[in-house]
Amino acid sequence: MPELSVHYLPQFVAEADLAGSTVVVVDLLRASTTICQALASGAQCVVPTVEVDATFSRAQHYSRAEVVLGGERGGAIIEGFDLGNSPAEYVADEVFGRTVLFTTTNGTKAIEHARLAKRVLIGAAVNRQAVAQTVAEAEQVDILCAGTGGKVTREDILAAGAIAELLAIDNSRVTNEWADSARREWQELITTARALDRSPTEQFALELRDTLGGKNLLALGYDEDLRDCAELDRLDLVPELDRSTGEIRLP
Repeated sequence: MPELSVHYLPQFVAEADLAGSTVVVVDLLRASTTICQALASGAQCVVPTVEVDATFSRAQHYSRAEVVLGGERGGAIIEGFDLGNSPAEYVADEVFGRTVLFTTTNGTKAIEHARLAKRVLIGAAVNRQAVAQTVAEAEQVDILCAGTGGKVTREDILAAGAIAELLAIDNSRVTNEWADSARREWQELITTARALDRSPTEQFALELRDTLGGKNLLALGYDEDLRDCAELDRLDLVPELDRSTGEIRLP
């Protein structure tokens, strides 16, 4: 029977335990959402790096016109970079046809943690349905939450729960306790939305304001990013890491 597991932080699961699995990396606020948006806007690929210096080093292999340096530290754009980590920045005028060299505080570390997996996919609210469809036939699916600064974050749990809800809807998958917990969190959000006559996206955006990552973004003035990252099923695409090249592309 197919297995579905959710891991609230990368350090909660050994890299070796992800070998052979289809891993969906979730960093809702904001790396996962931004990677999806960059590719939707026509970026050739996104190359994730863990360290800022590695991003600059990788850039030396391209002409400057070929690449966009994007990412953040502490939520803010990195000195010398072109873009930060707001999905709204990754429009076609900025990234179309170009390689995005990308480093973030949490998301790119989570991607690196999944490097031994059979497949590494990028999941968010914006591509929830597409992700669920892509992994539906996989024997083992691990949803890996990035967290924030080594702390569990409710925004990632909710996004993981939204994906897990679609995957486990017929109860045919064996799930771990964290998958069940994440599903319950998402189901409670949906119940609240119905009771208050709100759409799931509206309720999601509101609840993100009270999460660790959401509070950090509000303090930095990124209110709009919460709404953008909460928008369900806006993109019909699933970014995937090519382990041989280190590039995230669309199939």
